[in-house]
Amino acid sequence: MTEHSLSERLADLEQRRGEAFQAGPERAVQRQHDKGKLLARERIDYLLDPGSFNELDMLARTRHPEAKDRPYTDGVVTGWGTVNNRKVFVSSQDFTIMGGSLGEVSAEKIKKVMDLALSVGAPFIGLNDGAGARIPEGVVSLDGYGGIFYRNVQASGVIPQISVILGPCAGGAVYSPAMTDFIVMVKETSHMFITGPDVVKTVTGEDVTLEELGGAGSHSSKSGVAHYVADDEYHALDTVKEILGYMPSNNLGTAPDVECTDDPERLTPEAGEVLPDSPNLPYDMRKIVTAVVDDGDFMEYHANWAKAIVCGFARIDGTVVGVVANQPMVLAGVLDINSSSKAARFIRTCDAFNVPLITFVDVPGFLPGVDQEYGGIIRHGAKLLYAYCEATVPRIQVITRKAYGGAYVVMDSKGVGCDLSLAWPTAELAVMGPEGATDIVYRREIQAAADPAARRTELIEDYKDRFANPWLAAERGYIDEVIEPAETRQKLVQGLRMLGSKHETKHERKHGNVPL
Repeated sequence: MTEHSLSERLADLEQRRGEAFQAGPERAVQRQHDKGKLLARERIDYLLDPGSFNELDMLARTRHPEAKDRPYTDGVVTGWGTVNNRKVFVSSQDFTIMGGSLGEVSAEKIKKVMDLALSVGAPFIGLNDGAGARIPEGVVSLDGYGGIFYRNVQASGVIPQISVILGPCAGGAVYSPAMTDFIVMVKETSHMFITGPDVVKTVTGEDVTLEELGGAGSHSSKSGVAHYVADDEYHALDTVKEILGYMPSNNLGTAPDVECTDDPERLTPEAGEVLPDSPNLPYDMRKIVTAVVDDGDFMEYHANWAKAIVCGFARIDGTVVGVVANQPMVLAGVLDINSSSKAARFIRTCDAFNVPLITFVDVPGFLPGVDQEYGGIIRHGAKLLYAYCEATVPRIQVITRKAYGGAYVVMDSKGVGCDLSLAWPTAELAVMGPEGATDIVYRREIQAAADPAARRTELIEDYKDRFANPWLAAERGYIDEVIEPAETRQKLVQGLRMLGSKHETKHERKHGNVPL
């Protein structure tokens, strides 16, 4: 047996490390850069704090007996480090090595780092840029995906999981990102789909481009798969850092507070000025949101999908909050299939990670129509209702204008467990709008009148005076306080401080049965 000195062993280690640090072939590296894409390690270096990355399984490589090449890392770089001095775990697929495809060993690496993230309670970030299952390894690679999916579910609601799509993500590979909390895609360079354009053409006869089928534009505006869209990879990784700033490390903690530089006693008269004089005119609810949150900073969630409702993260008095708000600028702010699903998912994410919820209400009802009914508006609306009823975080409702019918109930009303309900004097709480209610209640009286149109107008005005206001609800305690719009920020600050120690115990059960 040949003896080796320590210096020889160290030289051997250095050589192996050098090979592992070297990405794929030079032509593959060049192709990656030509597409405007970073290498796997370049992405990690940009995402993590300088010098904080600790790599795992650098020298792992495939054990497939027919493999021609056995490069170190097996096409994925994994480990842990810090983002803004907070611990995170990361896996970064390397497209220059076997197309970033998933094999037995690369799957084991990802599963190992996911297990560590869950056990120590730190966020997991997946940087996805791979060609899917490694075909020569067959069912072994498919089983690797199964193990990753299983871990996504075990970690769900325990640690934040963020997926960044930085290249192709096809077939079964899409389901790991789909089960994470946030998906970030990059314009033009990232794509997600179950079956590619060629298969679609063969099976359905439809001609569709890669970008149309699975690009960031499609998934952020049509399918609702992507939560955030970035202009380039640096923007995508900056978005991840921003998301982490609004998230705790795990479900046992709270999101990091920051020192509030915005006066908590600041009045917000501009919030009320947004509201038009006519209750039938639209306005941009985001202007009210940015008026009351710290420094006007609002990170919108799913900004390009289901625009009739606005969701996103902000801070009030330095505390992270999740904002849900009807958007009168789109479909008058009605709840439809997509907006119900979007808000429900966001609410459950906030509740899982102890982020208080602020709900701004201006909702005339659910969107009527055959397409909505056949598409399951009842089922999807129930998701939103379920999410609010299930949430145990501090919840404050602010009714700015319309709050009609079942949609009022669903939008975090007192009846479904809201902790503090505030209303502006312009709030209208009623079973339905004045016109519709008058036509139903007074139909015969209107028909019998000498001048039906004049009588209808008179009855509508009477209904508005009696019901299109917050006073009856305030008398009954369904609203805790009617406030001036200028007081909104002050009242939210005071409410959040009061609710900071809220504790709610759930009934013991395996899990609820969400109306999926």
